[in-house]
This record gives sequence, structure tokens and C-alpha cells, in this order.
Amino acid sequence: MPSSPSAPSPRSGAPSPGAPSPPVRVAPPQGPIFSIDVECIATDATHNGRAVAQIALVDAASNCLLNLYIKPTQPIFSYLHDLTGLTQEVIEEHGTSLEEAMRTLRAALPTNACLVGQNIRMDVEWLGLIEGQDFGSCIDLAGLFRVWNSRYSSYTYFGLDHLSTCWLGDANDGKAHNAVTDAQKSVRLFHARSALDDDPAQLQQQLTLLLNTPRTPSFAVRNPTYDNVCMGNRKTCTCGAAFFG
Repeated sequence: MPSSPSAPSPRSGAPSPGAPSPPVRVAPPQGPIFSIDVECIATDATHNGRAVAQIALVDAASNCLLNLYIKPTQPIFSYLHDLTGLTQEVIEEHGTSLEEAMRTLRAALPTNACLVGQNIRMDVEWLGLIEGQDFGSCIDLAGLFRVWNSRYSSYTYFGLDHLSTCWLGDANDGKAHNAVTDAQKSVRLFHARSALDDDPAQLQQQLTLLLNTPRTPSFAVRNPTYDNVCMGNRKTCTCGAAFFG
């Protein structure tokens, strides 16, 4: 997912009046399942200064179909290596233009594809993909895995790392992200969540596990600034740039 504050994984949503609704059922996809994921590098010191540097496309069986590296046209301020795993060597050796990468992606992505992922619409926005033209629909894991938190009378949402730890037994343990493995985790999580739609008791048990399991602070919380780049933590922002969403 993009390393930008524009794609937050919020802990608690806005207060919701009344009793919580039942867990969302997974609507049957209208096309084949795929996941895309994007990693971004920093083009300046602000939390909005980002450019796409890696694009992954994964199919419903978690097979990696594309792993594309991008040479940004803007000067690179930081590769944000500890977050993205990206380096100058990787980008220079394997990178291509964003335009060429998007031609490759569009050629491989069926126009009726159902994209699944954490904050998937942010990845779609980063890439300039158009629903109904480049792909058919998308399903955001954030909504599927939300849990009613009676302490705050609101829904709590979870990041990909926490979901993977609790539901897949695949803890990130502070390692750098990678667009391919993040997309693969998204597909596995979608299947795991879909499989419990007809088992409400087990589904509720697994969702409660998310709420009761201690969460590792996000990269932005642990590192308000990294390599002189503001990481977009609203409470500790150092650059003064705007927040969106």
C-alpha cells in the first residue's frame, strides 16, 4: 500500500449512533479476484511528497503476475528503505517509466477484475485506474474487518500487518513492506474472511481477536520522521503539509 498519510489505517472510526450492525457479508465478486499494491518513495521532506516506485499485481491464488519498479521523474529525496524495502540499486537496475509500467499493468488486468486490498481505492488512485474501464469493482478489506468497539461506541479499523498477524499467523515483525507480499496477504485475507461468512460464531470470535490482540505501533508512530522525511503522523507532523481524508 502507498507509504503516504493519504492512506490511513485508522484505529477508531467516527461515533456511530445506535447498536452496531452485524459484520458485513462479503458480496460475491462480479469478476475474477486480483490484488494490486503500491509502494512509494519520498520526493521531498513533506508527508505528501511521494511517487510510485513499485507496483505488484497478484491473482486469486496469490500468484505474482507483475512486480514492476518505477523510476520517478521527480528527484528522489529518500527511498524510505526501512518502510518500503526499496533501494537506489533496485530502482536503477529494474526501474522503468510509470507510463510503461501502466501499459503493462493494464494489459495484464482484466477489465472485469475485482480488486481486493487494504485501502485499495488509494492504490487505484495512485495509479490513475478507472473503475468500469480498467477494472470492474473493488473490495476494501478495512470495511470487511472492522469491529464494533463498545468502549468508544464506534468501529475500530486495523492495518494490514495486524490483520495478517491475527488471521494468517504471518507477523511482519517490523520488517520493511513489499508490494508483492502485501498484495498476497490481501488476497489470503479476503479468502479467509469470505470463508467465515456462513459461520457467524467463528467470524465473531476472529473479529474479537483483532480487538483484543495488542497492536504494534505503525511505522509512522514509531518514526514521526525518517531520513528527514515527515511520515504523516497527525499528532507529530513536522512539515505542516495538509492532510487529506
